[in-house]
Formats: sequence, C-alpha cells, structure tokens
Amino acid sequence: MVRTFIIAAASGATLFSSAAFTQEASQASIPDFSGMWSYPYWPSFELPPSGPGPVVNKLRRRQLLDADGRPMLAANAPLAGNPLRLVGDYANPILKLEAAEIVRKQGELELNGGAPTPSNQCWPSPGPYIFRSIGMQMFQKPDTITILYYTDHQVRQVRMNQPHPARVTPSWYGDSVGHYERDTLVIDTVGIKTDRPFAMLDMYGTPYTLALHMVERYRLIDYEAAKEAQERNGKENWRFDAAVAEGWVPDPSYKGKGLQLQFTIEDEGVFTTPWSATITYRRPSLTEWGEQVCAENIHEYYAGRDTAVPRSYKPDF
Repeated sequence: MVRTFIIAAASGATLFSSAAFTQEASQASIPDFSGMWSYPYWPSFELPPSGPGPVVNKLRRRQLLDADGRPMLAANAPLAGNPLRLVGDYANPILKLEAAEIVRKQGELELNGGAPTPSNQCWPSPGPYIFRSIGMQMFQKPDTITILYYTDHQVRQVRMNQPHPARVTPSWYGDSVGHYERDTLVIDTVGIKTDRPFAMLDMYGTPYTLALHMVERYRLIDYEAAKEAQERNGKENWRFDAAVAEGWVPDPSYKGKGLQLQFTIEDEGVFTTPWSATITYRRPSLTEWGEQVCAENIHEYYAGRDTAVPRSYKPDF
C-alpha cells in the first residue's frame, strides 16, 4: 500500500506520493524513545501547570528522598501524598457527584484496613492507572509501538497511522492508535473495559465509563527540564522508597534528555470537564530489566489479614 504524507515546506504544504521518499523522510524525523525509563513516584501523576488536574491524596507526609533518591532532612522536606494511606480528594471539582461518592467510599476502605485496587489484586491496569508503574520501555516499529511496563510486565500495543474501528470491542487496555506530530508521539485510546473487577483510573478508586477517551503525547525534553519536573512532583507525590533499592532512581552519570508524557482524559459519564496530567521519566541507574510479578496470595498485606476463601477439612474422596 502506498501511504501519503503531508510535508510542510517554507512555501506551504506539498503532497508527495512516493512511498520510498516519504518513508525515508518520515523515519529521519521520528524521535527515538527506546531504552528504559523510570518514574519512581507513588501513587499519582504530576499536576498540570494550569487547568483541571487529577484527583490527589488528601493525606500528607514528609517526603524523605529528593528527586535523585537522596535522603532529605525532615525540616526541609515537603509534605507529599502519604503512600501508606491512599485517600483521594473527592472534593476535586472534576468529579461528578456519583464519581465523588465512589472515591469517598474507596478512601473509607483505605482508612479501615486497606482498599483493593488492580495492582494489589493482580488485575490488569488500564490507562492512566498503568502509568503508576515505576518503569517502562517503548519499542518503536513503523506500523506498531509496543509499551512494556515493569509492573507485572504488562504490555500495550499501539497501531500506527490507522483509525479506530467503527465499532471498538472493549479490552483491558483499550484500542490505541498513534501517529507522530514532528517530535511528538500522539496516542489516542478508547474502548477500555468497564465490566471487570476494580475498574478505576487511579489508586484512589476514580471510576470511568465506556466513554473514556485518553490522549497521550510523548516527547523528549532537556535534562534540566526533566529534573526540575521530578523535583516539583516530589512536592505532591511520594518518592517510592523501594525504587532506590531496585535501581529505578535516576542515573547520576546520565545528562541526556528525559521523556515527558502529557495526557488528557475525557469521560462525560464521570467528569465535569476534561483534565490533564504529566509523567516525567528519566533514565534509571539499573541496566537490566528485572522480574516483578503479582502472585496470587490469600494474605492481604494491605489489610493485615487472610482472605476468606473456601476451605475443606475433609478429603472429597
């Protein structure tokens, strides 16, 4: 199939139909997002510079580590979201009344022993929930982009330069299509399953409907801009302590570009307005992708008790 590309020149836009020429020109301008990227913050997203943003944690705690994973004095440490008590701010004006009530009830569960989420119950995580993973890799091909997340090795597939089907079949991660806009990768996702346990957009229990529409924009940013973004994020979200031991803190010797994801969420069934958030990745210290698997376990560590499962004290035969 011959693909057509529109290339903007100084004198205007010119349409080319030569597949070989346009493919070469297109490949030359595509940014390289390959390699491992880390976002060792818990549990939410970076707030946008302005406008409506995501639900955040109502409970605060002194941040113990700086953007590079080094200890900070308590007197100088900012108050960030408490990673041990994930209680969402259900008064956020982006939430419609019914959605706010769901977030409030999730917070009550959290305060009374712990609330179930996709991650602590070993279920697939939809976007944007999946962005809580402290590490990811992106594999770019002309027709497909594969994104691998460190948490449970979850995988998303993005079809490039194609439309959504006329009728989308809902799936765990939805139907994702992408294209490049100069130095930016744009991914459009619809059709994320709702008929599943623990259907939520974040760790505060924020719900969603089949009308959910997510647009992601990935681009490379300068080293200083990436570091500053993570430092600002440390005032809202907790630096994940385990990331230090596992090597997901930024590589101190790497002064190259960071990767920034800006995403927008729309869902008229849940939100009063579209809202946006950011994830800023940097290169981690570790050099190998380890194994991190959520295994079935009847002990609920977040609640400090065992799950009530059927038991038989006599053999069936």
